[in-house]
Amino acid sequence: MRAVDTNLLVRLIVRDDPKQVAAAEKFVAKGAWISHLVLAETMWALEAVYGLPARAIADAIDMLLDHVAFSVQDPETARAALENFRRRPAVGFSDCLVVEIARRNGHLPVGTFDRALGGFEGVGHLRTV
Repeated sequence: MRAVDTNLLVRLIVRDDPKQVAAAEKFVAKGAWISHLVLAETMWALEAVYGLPARAIADAIDMLLDHVAFSVQDPETARAALENFRRRPAVGFSDCLVVEIARRNGHLPVGTFDRALGGFEGVGHLRTV
């Protein structure tokens, strides 16, 4: 199965360049794989570059997870990260994904200096003295 990168996935979601959208649609027509890294980068771009709110980002992730043409790397992990993101959108999807990848691979706690992320189960908030 083919894989997609971040800019191709962004084009398919925001549809802001008709020629690139057409080329991207043709590329993924027979299916495409989305890695966790590409998923996280795409969601960051949607927020930072396009200014989409958390709800729209969550909806985009849902759409990708349920889309017939896409296969997301370890979709159960991505879906668990999405659930955490919906509960606490201020943390950001990529941080939610980091925690879920670590959890599913038995590597908890996740250490962080981020206070918001530190509130998640399985995350250790480090403090400096």
